[in-house]
Amino acid sequence: MRGLVYHPGDHERIEHPGTVRPPGAGSSGGVASCKRYSPGHGRETRDAVSDRIEVGVIVDGPLLPEPIRVIALVPLGASVKLIGQGLRSNQVHDPILTQAQLDQLVVTPLQPAFDGDPARFRLGIEAQRLALAYEYDPYFSLSIARVDPLPHQLEAVYDYFLKMPRIRFLLADDPGSGKTIMAGLLLKELKARGIVKRTLVVAPANLTFQWQRELKDKFAENFSVIRSEQLRANYGVNPWQEQDQAITSVSWVSVIEEARESLLRSRWDLVIVDEAHRMAAYADDRKTLAYQLGERLSEMTDHYLLMTATPHKGDPENFTLFLALLDRDVYADVSSLKEAMARNRAPFYLRRTKEALVTFPDEDGVSHKIFTKRDVQTVKFTLDGPEMDFYDALTRYVEDQSIEASKDNNQIRGHALAFAMAMLQRRMASTIYAVRRSLERMMDRRERILNDPEGFRREIFSKRIPDDFDELEEADQQTLLQEIENVVASYDPDVLRREIAEIGRLVAEAKALEEREVETKLLKLKALLMSQGVFDDPTMKLLIFTEHKDSLDYLAGDGRDGRPVGKLREWGLTVTQIHGGMKIGDRDTPGSRIHAEREFRESAQVLVERSANTLT
Repeated sequence: MRGLVYHPGDHERIEHPGTVRPPGAGSSGGVASCKRYSPGHGRETRDAVSDRIEVGVIVDGPLLPEPIRVIALVPLGASVKLIGQGLRSNQVHDPILTQAQLDQLVVTPLQPAFDGDPARFRLGIEAQRLALAYEYDPYFSLSIARVDPLPHQLEAVYDYFLKMPRIRFLLADDPGSGKTIMAGLLLKELKARGIVKRTLVVAPANLTFQWQRELKDKFAENFSVIRSEQLRANYGVNPWQEQDQAITSVSWVSVIEEARESLLRSRWDLVIVDEAHRMAAYADDRKTLAYQLGERLSEMTDHYLLMTATPHKGDPENFTLFLALLDRDVYADVSSLKEAMARNRAPFYLRRTKEALVTFPDEDGVSHKIFTKRDVQTVKFTLDGPEMDFYDALTRYVEDQSIEASKDNNQIRGHALAFAMAMLQRRMASTIYAVRRSLERMMDRRERILNDPEGFRREIFSKRIPDDFDELEEADQQTLLQEIENVVASYDPDVLRREIAEIGRLVAEAKALEEREVETKLLKLKALLMSQGVFDDPTMKLLIFTEHKDSLDYLAGDGRDGRPVGKLREWGLTVTQIHGGMKIGDRDTPGSRIHAEREFRESAQVLVERSANTLT
């Protein structure tokens, strides 16, 4: 058998007896480039595998039980007896193979030819270098992330998190310190080390998209947000086990049994909990559903990062139970917390205030505070006579309905009615338009109840107001509020008629106030914008938050589908808006959230955003 040069990835076929070689194509030294010309074609073809086989090479293929190293080759007419030693079993194999069977073998030669694809070789070397880079670069994740971290962020990740063999940590820095960035850096470092593959982020519902976006934009990490739709759409499949990187809502997964049980059947390498103070317990026998979820998650993962800006509620037992989510032995009771306080050092815990956070030193070696003093001004306004009359009438109605709610034997319905009344006053504090729209929906519902009382009884609202209402996604909040507005104190026809008449009077008063177009709060807003030069400088950007979707329509509505033309548009300002009912979309899809952000950056002067945690 002739020796031949190995071409990686090509199982070359060598010439059979009678092949005509071009000049200089001999096989000197047992290893040579064996190329041949096909008779009558004059073009180069690949050599047959049989000419590559010699003593010492390794061969493998479908006819062999395992890869073998060739010991001897014995010609037997047109066939060959191949004697070799198995690499796995060390047993000797001696199959007799025909020429066609030999051509099916894969040959690893004694000496590589070094004539493979250099681009692929470089990619392989680069992949190996990156796999080991963290051993030589203490800040490796910074080179593969799109962030410019601050000193306190590097300190948390590299001086605290990564020095722990098993990361169980509570990061309790003040708001705005960039806890998401710290979590992302930790994730990148652990993935680079091969420690983490499956990561779960548990956050309030209204922050899930923000987490998904930050991890994608800043760290090139793709996370899927798992909601009820995924559970319903994937019957027979556990989405928690299908996704290696997932984000979910703490309020949803801790309350919905189906979601919780399917999650607890999975296993995670790293679990990150944002706003972790929601996982509260007040005693061993008084644990919230979120806390019980936190306990189970702690058992399901090696690396557990809790993040919150408000870890302590002033109750040592509550705080001890919270820290026990990280390590039940270290924080077994309140005495362990007291000892940590006496030492002024708590294991697995880091908290830094805004005042302590500084930048890297400048050219002069001076560090500056990150958070400068904000200039916060409250613009006061006083309701005029007709507005105050309407407010008093609304207050009397709310008080009367609240008294009726307190008498209701159905505590859930009574609580819902009281909540609805409180929402009316909050809407009045926002805009008259917002409270008028709520009153109209309430009146419409009562009229439908009056027309079909039996149909309503079949739809009686019995859902408890969740404690984390302000953290629900906006679409869920709006659905819940509409259900709450449907609650009535009595189904008695006479009572309903009186209530409809009273609400009708309030609606008429509200409309009259709107038609005057002298709403005090609105006029104050316009005067403020004029004093700041917003109308004179189209390049000046203005960001307005409002709590209620109706108020957002009142300020920025487009006049379509029953929405009014927003006052800001009437004033000649270019306006865009963001609210929870919008799809995420992309830069080129009108009506989507990302398109609205682009519009605000490039053309619109004003962005009105609906925020559940902001009163306007």
